Amino acid sequence: MLDENLQLGDSGNNVRILQEKLRILGFYNAIITGNFGLSTEVGVEAFQRQYGLEETGIVNDEMWRLLFELTEIPYASTFSNYPTLSLGSSGSYVRELQRKLKTLLYYTGDINSFFDIETQTAVKRFQFHNNLTTTGIVNNQNWEVLNTLYGTLNECVLDNIDDNYITYIVESGDTLYSIARRYNTTVDALKNLNNLTDNTLSIGQVLFIPSNNASTPTTTYTVQAGDTLYSIAQRYNTTVDAIKSLNNLTSNTLSIGQILQIPTINGSTSTITYTVQAGDTLYSIARRYNTTVDAIKSLNNLIDNTLSIGQILQIPTDNENTSTITYIVVPGDTLYSIARRYNTTVDAIKSLNNLIDNTLSIGQMLIIAI
Repeated sequence: MLDENLQLGDSGNNVRILQEKLRILGFYNAIITGNFGLSTEVGVEAFQRQYGLEETGIVNDEMWRLLFELTEIPYASTFSNYPTLSLGSSGSYVRELQRKLKTLLYYTGDINSFFDIETQTAVKRFQFHNNLTTTGIVNNQNWEVLNTLYGTLNECVLDNIDDNYITYIVESGDTLYSIARRYNTTVDALKNLNNLTDNTLSIGQVLFIPSNNASTPTTTYTVQAGDTLYSIAQRYNTTVDAIKSLNNLTSNTLSIGQILQIPTINGSTSTITYTVQAGDTLYSIARRYNTTVDAIKSLNNLIDNTLSIGQILQIPTDNENTSTITYIVVPGDTLYSIARRYNTTVDAIKSLNNLIDNTLSIGQMLIIAI
């Protein structure tokens, strides 16, 4: 319950809460701004008039109490065992909250059982989109709405696999086969876990992926200019969450020279990233990297042999002892200086990138064996 009197000219989060509650009750239809302007005052006066309060345009304790009574439905009989959660809370209920918010696409962080700023932001986003007061505090009303939206999932199944799965959001080009291959599982395992009756996926769909509790093999990567967690995850055929978890990262911020451990899938085919250049064909690329056209098409979900200049391809490699990075040429670089920096040779770089001379251009992307 709020005890701050509000009137024309005030601003802040309490004004935002006032506007949201007036909107829920139909007395405010403008944008939620957090500024007590004329439209807010008109809504307050209309509310006061409707409910027999003194029509002052000022929000006092009596009006606050009535606003909360009308909008904060207790639902105690249904969710009496659910605690109120707020910033700093921790435990299994926070874990459940994060898991459900993540499934509903409001939360993108780690499921760590701690109610942090990232969780609070997700809660506020959930509240705002579902006509709830954006306090960032999860009460009985929030649990009711959350569980109603989440109710299509089988909670009994989720409870049994709580520590043995991760969530994945389907992206453009994904197939069950490509996802299963990325996470070292099978199509049947994915279909059984997600109660799928066919192989059809939709962009934005949330899938549960069985995780492997065995020790995960890793490779070491040094962050370079322009790198992001997303670009690194794509390059190594993994996910942002997997990299963050392995390196105990609490945000997506990286610094040049930072050392990361990158998870790799044991027994799977390693890949490198290749940018299509003028004159390239699937056949010429496959021949250059000692693979096949079908293998490249399968890995990249290509339906024909058409390529476009600048297109990014993942190329399968069979050499388990060879790792590669993508390097972007900067002013002053030469093939010799790059070769020295990565303890390789000029000829090796030229061969890997199909270069016919030593000329480089700023911004050019090179594949470097490390």
